[in-house]
Amino acid sequence: MKNTKICPKCQSSDIVRIDGYCGPYGSGNHVLTGNTAFSGVNVNRYICCNCGFTEEWIDKNDLSKIANSKKAQR
Repeated sequence: MKNTKICPKCQSSDIVRIDGYCGPYGSGNHVLTGNTAFSGVNVNRYICCNCGFTEEWIDKNDLSKIANSKKAQR
């Protein structure tokens, strides 16, 4: 949905983006790659307003933080 702007489940084009953020007390749409909120990587959500299907995306610039995180499991 991020790239096509079309829902793969219902083919609707009624798509919204909710930007990721790292809020107080661990709130928000993010992945912690370390021990503090400063290590948070935002997770942006794309939601179909017709059927509710959801996709989550991490910006390319943050992928190395995820890959190099000691919390990552392979």
